[in-house]
Amino acid sequence: MTVPIDALSSGLAQIRSMAAEAAGGAGAARDGASGAAESSGFASMLKASLEKISGDQQAATSQAKAFELGAPNVSLNDVMVDMQKAGIGFQFGLQVRNKLVSAYNEMMQMSV
Repeated sequence: MTVPIDALSSGLAQIRSMAAEAAGGAGAARDGASGAAESSGFASMLKASLEKISGDQQAATSQAKAFELGAPNVSLNDVMVDMQKAGIGFQFGLQVRNKLVSAYNEMMQMSV
């Protein structure tokens, strides 16, 4: 579970550096291809993290349904732990989204 946190922290650091470059005007002087490569790397990390959050939620839901149907290999403890993990992952993703929106709004205010 540490890997997604590190990946998203790295992504937020990239956004902050891009915001600093935009504020300093260095973004216009940079080569467009390298900027596109960096943003696609961040986008792919973000997409992978969101897919993991979605996968965790789907797995927890399917495990809960299996428990409700009386599957012998699914215990209540496992269901509850997986539901909590999925909930924490969702809350973390929501906080990252809020930070991204805040960073975007701040960059837009800088350019005005």
